[in-house]
Amino acid sequence: MGKKVKKYTPLRLLTLTLAFLLILITPYLNLHLHINFIQGWFQSLSIGHLWFVSPLEGLESILTSRDVYGPLLVGMLIPVLLAITLGRVFCSWVCPISFLSEVTDRIILLFSRKRFRSSGLGITRKTLWFALIGEIIFALILGAPIFVFLSPPGLVGREIMMLTLFGSLALEGLIVIIVLLMHIFSKRLFCRNFCPLGGLLSLLGIKRRLMVVPDLEACLECGMCKKSCPLSLDPQRGESLSPYCWNCGSCIESCKASALKFKWKDI
Repeated sequence: MGKKVKKYTPLRLLTLTLAFLLILITPYLNLHLHINFIQGWFQSLSIGHLWFVSPLEGLESILTSRDVYGPLLVGMLIPVLLAITLGRVFCSWVCPISFLSEVTDRIILLFSRKRFRSSGLGITRKTLWFALIGEIIFALILGAPIFVFLSPPGLVGREIMMLTLFGSLALEGLIVIIVLLMHIFSKRLFCRNFCPLGGLLSLLGIKRRLMVVPDLEACLECGMCKKSCPLSLDPQRGESLSPYCWNCGSCIESCKASALKFKWKDI
């Protein structure tokens, strides 16, 4: 029998929950308790004197304004380095859309005995690149940073702020509902095929150092790794080494033969 594998899901769920709680309580702290050490949400988040900016929102702002703002580049630096080193881990370990998708999954499990849902649609994964390119071109044509205003992860934070400020939600919040409905129809459909931010982070993480590496000799070819993968990748065929993998660790947990492991790639 295979060796005992590490359980990444509880740790990932804890991280997603803490990240969601951060953007949930920040508006209340700012507006009612006047505690401003943390401000914003994951599009633009400041913690003390540190400023973190989403790479895609930052890139859009630079391209549409035709102005290179030094502090903006500095704010983008840590997220970019994180993606270059670890890949698309923001999507799997931090993103509020992932948190809401995980909550949705557990609600679905209450009404269904099936642990895994098929990917459903046969949309090519290359759609992710077209979504990224199309979004940037569209922003340049309009001369406005579209994803800054319509990013589903950003909208979660903005809707929480609206609810705290005005006790109501904005119409754009429907985009979040649509994304979750897409997930119910086909797991992680938006994240897998249509998220421009996910596309950019995948592009940055093509040469990432941390990867899920398969041991083909130990592999039982049971297919459980593919079934457990939120993005419907097939690690036993090496797809965990592709830029599409977001290093969530679900496939490692599901592998009874311990044929999948996180490994650091040499520089």
